[in-house]
Amino acid sequence: MTRRQGVVLYGPPASGKDTVTAALTQLRPEYRQFARLKVGSGKSAGYRMGTAEQLRALEAAGGVVYANSRYGNTYVLDRPGLDAGFTAGVPVVHLGQVAGVRALIDGYSAADWLLVLLWCPRATTAERSAGRGDSDTTARLAAWDATREDLEAHPGMAWDLTVDTTQASPQDAARLIDQLLAQRAGAATA
Repeated sequence: MTRRQGVVLYGPPASGKDTVTAALTQLRPEYRQFARLKVGSGKSAGYRMGTAEQLRALEAAGGVVYANSRYGNTYVLDRPGLDAGFTAGVPVVHLGQVAGVRALIDGYSAADWLLVLLWCPRATTAERSAGRGDSDTTARLAAWDATREDLEAHPGMAWDLTVDTTQASPQDAARLIDQLLAQRAGAATA
């Protein structure tokens, strides 16, 4: 039996995770952005909004694969949500912490995860954040700094693909990701 395949897009804010995911879904509709459970306020698009009570119940049931807090909210990779993501297609998970990537590949091992590092310079994050109207660009730049420190603290992290999103178009990145996933599927069935 072929293992289910998923994609992890790791990178700092405004590195292109949403844009590359959109290009993936245009390439093949099986790709779907994984909607993390978000407990808090603010932007709800792309998230499944939840309550503190729901989070406690998930934790008690062992359903939390990874949770982190940023921008005053808690973001959760949950087992029921991941199960639903694989039922719907090929989930594309957005992360900005190496600990989250490791928790996902270790804690949800029923899948073959393609690990993609999307990168852009700090100044590009500032420009893109301002260009899309973020009201918290300063916090996003602090998150960019934290992502850089996170990568430097984990030099042995093995990425399947690294894409500089100032050099590669979202469509080119999507094609590379799709090709790598197809190669893995072919190798797994050979």
